[in-house]
Amino acid sequence: MSPATAGVLQLLALIAALALAYRPLGDHMARVYSSERHYKPEKWIYKAIGANPSAEMRWPAYLRAVLAFSTVSVLFLYVLQRVQGVLPGSLGFSSIDPDQAFNTAASFVANTNWQSYYGEQAMGHVVQTGGLAVQNFVSAAVGMAVAVALVRGFARSRTGELGNFWADLVRGTVRILLPISVIGAIVLVACGAIQNFAGIHEVGQFLGGTQQWNGGAVASQEVIKELGTNGGGYFNANSAHPFENPTPFSNLFEIFLILLIPFAMTRTFGRMVGNLRQGYAILATMATLWIAFTGLMMWTEFAHHGPALQAAGGAMEGKETRFGIAASSIFSVATTLTSTGAVNSFHSSYTGLGGGIQLLGMQLGEIAPGGVGSGLYGMLIMAIIAVFIAGLMVGRTPEYLGKKIGTREIKLAACYILITPALVLGFTAAAMALPTPGNSMANPGGHGFSEVLYAYTSGANNNGSAFAGLNADTQWFNSTIGIAMLLGRFLPMVFVLALAGSLAEQKPVPETAGTLRTDKPLYTGLLVGTILIITGLTYFPALALGPLAEGLAS
Repeated sequence: MSPATAGVLQLLALIAALALAYRPLGDHMARVYSSERHYKPEKWIYKAIGANPSAEMRWPAYLRAVLAFSTVSVLFLYVLQRVQGVLPGSLGFSSIDPDQAFNTAASFVANTNWQSYYGEQAMGHVVQTGGLAVQNFVSAAVGMAVAVALVRGFARSRTGELGNFWADLVRGTVRILLPISVIGAIVLVACGAIQNFAGIHEVGQFLGGTQQWNGGAVASQEVIKELGTNGGGYFNANSAHPFENPTPFSNLFEIFLILLIPFAMTRTFGRMVGNLRQGYAILATMATLWIAFTGLMMWTEFAHHGPALQAAGGAMEGKETRFGIAASSIFSVATTLTSTGAVNSFHSSYTGLGGGIQLLGMQLGEIAPGGVGSGLYGMLIMAIIAVFIAGLMVGRTPEYLGKKIGTREIKLAACYILITPALVLGFTAAAMALPTPGNSMANPGGHGFSEVLYAYTSGANNNGSAFAGLNADTQWFNSTIGIAMLLGRFLPMVFVLALAGSLAEQKPVPETAGTLRTDKPLYTGLLVGTILIITGLTYFPALALGPLAEGLAS
């Protein structure tokens, strides 16, 4: 069997597994966020934090709760890193420097998980499990809560109430993320991932010396790293490390975890708005983009240009021989089209066009299927834009799910889609214009520019992966990427929640003969086209200077 055929079979197996999980998980999440019952452990949490889970919140109160929780999380994680040197279980590692501690705290709270350090050489057990792993859960739950608030905005009418953030946060963690993570961790341990609190020990003989490794609660952190579309690995090699991702089966299982909740949330959306066909339309849009990007990535990496690639059977540089080109390509697209950022191969070593596909996947807004929660609300924003464009074409007021898309709604949607490009292009321009940041580039020309563009694209889109040829552990990059991650995460949420509040206050508009059917293939095609056109017009000049120039020159 050829490697390409094996890759196609893996992709088909992945699609089948996602299809089997789609309906039960989507319906379960709809029940979780619609239930009025509070479990006893949840009540203990509410009592501990002083929250009333039954109190409905309007969008300003919901937003204040999101920002307050996230601010406390950043401060806690920052302090935990700064005092690591005196904590038990630190493995002898010193406290983290202020700029790197800020960058890491911002990264994990923003669901980005960008790492400018070697995990196995910097973070002890307490910071890894009590700090980073905890944020893997709650940052994902925050994104899901905001998405559900927007869905309620479509589902409700004549009220500005969007639910209760604390209830959504706790339920998302306790009833969705934790149970799946327990099962997933057992699967990874069975595959060979490690799960312990061992100290540093020496292994093997390497060129006359030994190599040091430390253990850790890797399997439990690995599963929520993928399930919560986080991406921060226990080891610097991330999911290319055999302790995190031991076998081809575990590799496919981790891709499944990455895509599981983002795809299933379209079912949750359809169930909560009372129209499953609307959920299928969003699912079809996400799936179309994901399959197209995966096919393009596999084609570019299997293309045989030059004797070295022909001898290796494709672009094997930077890829694990355990996984090969096909599995690495599927993983790469899954992680850049979501906000995961985990890697099982060296993204900087992909072909020029392959690197461009990774960049474009993030620049779409990571909506195919996107991060947990953020993918759904990002796609719904694009759906509103597409409906608005269609309304302009036929000369009538646009409507979506029975809600009019007026001046206020389209302004909020426009602000949402402008934030991330402004951060990415602004910080990239500043880094290229100043003399010092350019010293961090390991490569000249188009590839060096792609390294910087990738870093800010990854940070502002809350992805967290890197081209890795860039030395980002400097005061400039730690600080600016940290700012980009926080602004790229929480500023869009302001507009999402404001939009949700505006929609919830409206009364339903009855469907007429002139209403655009948003559950048909025609609308799906319009939505795909809108996404590609908006992204292309925004980022094409930057892509032309980096990956396109490199790809055409090779």
